[in-house]
Amino acid sequence: MMQCAECKGKLLCGLPKCPIMNRFHAQVRTAARGASYMGRAPSVFVGSYGYPAVSAGPLMTADPDAPRVWVAQGLSIEDIVGIRAQTIRGSAGVEVVRGEIQEIALSSTPLDVEAAFERPVSFDLRFDGTITPVGLSGSIKKLDLIDNARVSRSVDRITSDTDLPATAACTALGTEGVDVYQISQLMSAGLLGKKRRIVPTRWAITAVDDTVGNGLKDQIRRFSPLGEVEFFTATLYGNTMAVILVPGDWRFEMIEIWGRRSLWAGEEESIVADGEGLKKQGYSPIAGAYYAARLAVAEYLSRTGRSGRAVVVRYAGSDYWAPLGSWVIREATRTAMQNGPVRCENLDAAMALTDAAIGQRGWRQKSRLIPEMITQKTLFDF
Repeated sequence: MMQCAECKGKLLCGLPKCPIMNRFHAQVRTAARGASYMGRAPSVFVGSYGYPAVSAGPLMTADPDAPRVWVAQGLSIEDIVGIRAQTIRGSAGVEVVRGEIQEIALSSTPLDVEAAFERPVSFDLRFDGTITPVGLSGSIKKLDLIDNARVSRSVDRITSDTDLPATAACTALGTEGVDVYQISQLMSAGLLGKKRRIVPTRWAITAVDDTVGNGLKDQIRRFSPLGEVEFFTATLYGNTMAVILVPGDWRFEMIEIWGRRSLWAGEEESIVADGEGLKKQGYSPIAGAYYAARLAVAEYLSRTGRSGRAVVVRYAGSDYWAPLGSWVIREATRTAMQNGPVRCENLDAAMALTDAAIGQRGWRQKSRLIPEMITQKTLFDF
């Protein structure tokens, strides 16, 4: 089942339908369908099929499209899936809706829209390991914004600067406290960079996590090291995150474990690992979850003004029955870091806490960074 953990429903197995995802579809109830919509559009969605000739449009729902709100409200997986099953993904040619989706992306509050569809919206659940699933879709015949966007000063200033490269714009927005959820919307809607292009949502999410994280890494490398080994943990929607921070220069490693009979594993658990030094080589096999977890760890080190080496272990159990997107990993890791550290006498003590948090020791065999830290001395050891 290693292929399932890396594929996450992309049909690399060659089957016409993902057998694992059939379980998910079976548990999602369909919603009422119509040929028009009037109400809130809190965000936008840009597809990736046929790029660069992609479709785009608003995501329409009365509920907030805000993972941090879902977590704060204590919503369950069932609650979130219910919300997303009734969310409508409007689609049209980019040039037809470019202005409208840009206004929605710029706004710090959800805009009200009025949409007419070519035909009644249909149930068309799509997902991957990065984006949050959406249940309904409809081809837009007409789209009108009912109110005006409220744009923060920092967003207005940076999106208005057409001489600022997209990478620098993402980093600047992150530095000014704009969360990655809005930054990815701005990138997806083609509002960042010198040569502005519409970017598929799933690409924008990971690109923003990666870019903002890299900006924080540039800060962290100049900080003094942590004073001791620290351990953090939290569980969110069946995902347990265990984080070990060790004094030293920046290194990062993530080990992702899918437990037996979990979403992307069968009778045997699946483990995927990846890591980096100051530079990341290639795209991670862990996909969006890697960059989401790395961002949360980098945010913590940036706040505390310290550098360190991080080992992140994610354990996904059978309670995580629906792929909600990489935001789950971002928020679970953020929660772990916000819970505050358990200060450990040494690395062995932190590893024992990790074993206890995820209920097993098998992750140790996949780690390359742990043996390096045990056997190699650095300037920080003297």
